[in-house]
Order: sequence, then C-alpha cells, then structure tokens
Amino acid sequence: MSKIKVVHYINNFFAGIGGEEKADIPPQKKKGAIGPGLALNKLLGNDGEIVSTVICGDSYFGENIEKATKILLDFIKEENPDLFIAGPAFNAGRYGVACGAICKAVEKELNIPVITGMYEENPGVDMFKLDMHIIRTNNSAADLRKSAPKMINLGMKLVRGEKIGPPEEEGYILRGIRTNYFHKKRGSERAIDMLLKKIKKESFETEYPMPIFDRVEPNPAIKDLSKIKVAIVTSGGIVPIENPDKIESSSATKYGIYDITGMDKMSKNDFTTIHGGYDRAFVLENPNLVVPLDILRELEKEGVIGELANYFVSTTGTGTSVGNAKGFGEDFSKKLLNDNVKAVILTSTWGTCTRCGATMVKEIERVGIPVVHIATVVPISLTIGANRIVPGVGIPYPLGDPHIGKEGDKKLRKSIVMKALKALQIEVLEQTVFEEQI
Repeated sequence: MSKIKVVHYINNFFAGIGGEEKADIPPQKKKGAIGPGLALNKLLGNDGEIVSTVICGDSYFGENIEKATKILLDFIKEENPDLFIAGPAFNAGRYGVACGAICKAVEKELNIPVITGMYEENPGVDMFKLDMHIIRTNNSAADLRKSAPKMINLGMKLVRGEKIGPPEEEGYILRGIRTNYFHKKRGSERAIDMLLKKIKKESFETEYPMPIFDRVEPNPAIKDLSKIKVAIVTSGGIVPIENPDKIESSSATKYGIYDITGMDKMSKNDFTTIHGGYDRAFVLENPNLVVPLDILRELEKEGVIGELANYFVSTTGTGTSVGNAKGFGEDFSKKLLNDNVKAVILTSTWGTCTRCGATMVKEIERVGIPVVHIATVVPISLTIGANRIVPGVGIPYPLGDPHIGKEGDKKLRKSIVMKALKALQIEVLEQTVFEEQI
C-alpha cells in the first residue's frame, strides 16, 4: 500500500503565526507539516505523510464559518488526501468548534476518515461527537505527547477499515452510538454482577450511562421594561483597574461584583479587562465594548428601562470549567433575586468564554429571571443551552466596531442592546437566535 496522504488543520496560534492579534487571518495552505503536525508526521512513520497543512484564524473562522469552510475544503480537495486530522484543540473553544466543523464538512464532501482531539469540556465535543471520533485530551497542549499517538493510531485504523474498539481502548470520547458485539458473559449475568456490587456498595460501571439533558425552560417575556430593574453580567473579564478580587486571566475560580453608581459609561481610567482569551487592545480603550454601560445608562434616562442595577457581575470565561461557571451563576443569582432584578443582559467574547457565559445564563434563567445572551460564537451558546441569543459583532469587540469611528461604533452598540432588550420582550418556546433587528 502506498503512503497514506494526510492533510492537517491548525489555527493561527499552533501555526506559529501569532496569538489573538492574528486570530483574524483568513484560510491559507502550507506545504508539509507545521507545529503539532511535526509530531503527528513523525508518528505516521513510513505509513503516511502530512502533505499539507491548512490554517485559519480562530476569530476569522468563527465569524465566517461558511466562507472559511468552503475555502478550506477547496484547499483540502487539491491534495486528494486519504485522512484528515484537525487539532488537537485541547480546551480552546473556538478552535474546537472549527476543528469539528471542518472535519464534518470534509467527511461529508470528500467521504474520507477524519479525526480530531479535544478536552471533554470543550464545547466542540457536544457539538460534534456524534459526527466523528474525538480523541480525549487534557486541557492544555502539554498533553500532545499523549494524545498524538492515539489520534494517529485511530486515524490509521479508520483509513484501513479496521474494527474500532470501545472508547476506553481507543481513547476517544464516548459518542453515544450503540453497537452490537459478543460478550463473554450473558447480559443477565452482567446485570446480576452489577446489582451485587451495588448492594455491597462496591464500585461498578454501568453499560448504559444515561445522558444528562441540562436544559432550562425559557422564562416568560417582560411586558414592560420601563417598570423593571435590569442588570449586566459578563464573562468578558471586565474589572476595576486594580483587579481587587484577583480574578484569573483564564480558568477563573472566582467572580466579582463591581459598583457603577453614578457612572454614565465604562471609562478606561476606571476599568480594564484581564481576559486572556482575546486581543484586548480595543476593549482596553473602550470597556463599553463588553459592558455597554454607556447605552444602558442612556436608555435608563430615556425611560426605556426602569432602572439599571448599580453594579455589574464579571468573571473571565476563557478556560473556566463548566462546574465553576455553574457555581458562579448559582451564587450571584441569589443576589440578583434579592435586589429585585427582573432581567439580565449577559455578554461573552470567544469560545470557552461563550461556554462560561451560556452556563451562567442557565443558572440565571433557572431562578426565574429572563436573560439574553449577547455572544460572538452563537453555536456554542446554543449547544450549552441559552434560550435568548443575540449575536455579537466580533470576538475582540462584541458590542460595537472601533473601525467605524466613535459615532458609528456607539450607534451599532445601541442597536445590539436594543435588540437584546426586545428579545426579552418576546415570548420564546425554544432556543431563539435574534439575527435581524426586531
């Protein structure tokens, strides 16, 4: 058999092009293996070769999914590969979504095996585990040494049409697809064995784990915004300059509540962002791009909303575990209830930041407060379970666009906030994305 031809997909960071400042680069193709592809290529040995690497910035892909996918597919088709590998993405949410999306497109269009790798909490897992094998990784790139061999081994099996073993043998994340196989013990015997272990309080593993459907029903619409108190929550890492609670720049273990009494806008002299997941340059100049205090204060004065809470709630969403995000939401929602807050606008920036934000959205919704999620990576918000979603503009500036001047930027921000407020006034029976101006 001739050498297996492989095309590999990576993002701007793993391609060595740059960090968040280069996350907007469009798709490109380079010959041979690059970055983590070098380790993958070495593991292929004489059996295969990475003939080219396709690259796309995380922000560009997230904001131009259809366009980016088409360009990347054209690049990949030119190589006529036998196998497509994406990532691994570890716990990078936008990267995971991109890996899953392009793998799914390649599998459909080229009808060839695909393989990727992600940390179990990456939002890309829930979005794409039914469509492909996703090797389970740790939450950082330090795991490449362990995850790369598993990706190559499973990828080669798929190419050769060999039998794929269960997740615990092959190292992929449980897909929820049941298959028939012959076991050395009958089902009745295995059931009795489990029952006896349960009676003896010994550990055992079920053969049919039940899925967890963590969805919260949408709360009723707000009839009159002019008579209620509205609060702002963000996973975008906006904090006072001194970061008094010492919230981490990633993988946050805490959140903060910050006073905005008497303030008409978020000033760069008072507030900053400590978020480690996006290019902060624009938000450092204008924190209203994440916490739209300038617009909400104007709407409060105009009587569009009855009152704006005299504080906002903030944490850093990037890399933050679902468990921590859920805990934050459960905790600060008690304060929102005690303060008679009747509606919440929650803003998020990039991939795992959107996951964190949407997780907190559900906890706010769970206590009976209608909430709208302004998110830049809408598919992640949908996957996690937000009910009312308004798309943001871009990852480094979800509420505005610094490139169109101060007046245009503020006008755009106001239109997004107004759309979010309108969304709170519309009854929804299921998850709804408010794309157009309402």
